[in-house]
Amino acid sequence: QVQLVDAGGGLVQAGGSLRLSCAASGRTSSSETMGWFRQAPGKEREFVAVINWSGGGTYYAGSVKGRFTISRDIAKNTMYLQMNSLKPEDTAVYYCNACVGGYTYWGQGTQVTVSS
Repeated sequence: QVQLVDAGGGLVQAGGSLRLSCAASGRTSSSETMGWFRQAPGKEREFVAVINWSGGGTYYAGSVKGRFTISRDIAKNTMYLQMNSLKPEDTAVYYCNACVGGYTYWGQGTQVTVSS
């Protein structure tokens, strides 16, 4: 079992920045990848970014590449998403997830609202 607690969302003006965090507990030593997804009102949940927990390799959705940076602190079992140059279309609930031993776990979500 893995428990994920994501935090750091809020209201920011367009062009601003936020940093999300995702604290993991449980069988985190077996984590394979961790990532961020988001879901805007009336839309399906979409992929944002992913990081290989051990190797640190990353991959981003085209819509956020160059603006968002995913990272992790292995000692703290915490993943981050630094979001810069935010746009109104980035408004969504952001969820972290972890893939561990063939299972996928989700955080509870944190709201990010970008005003124009």
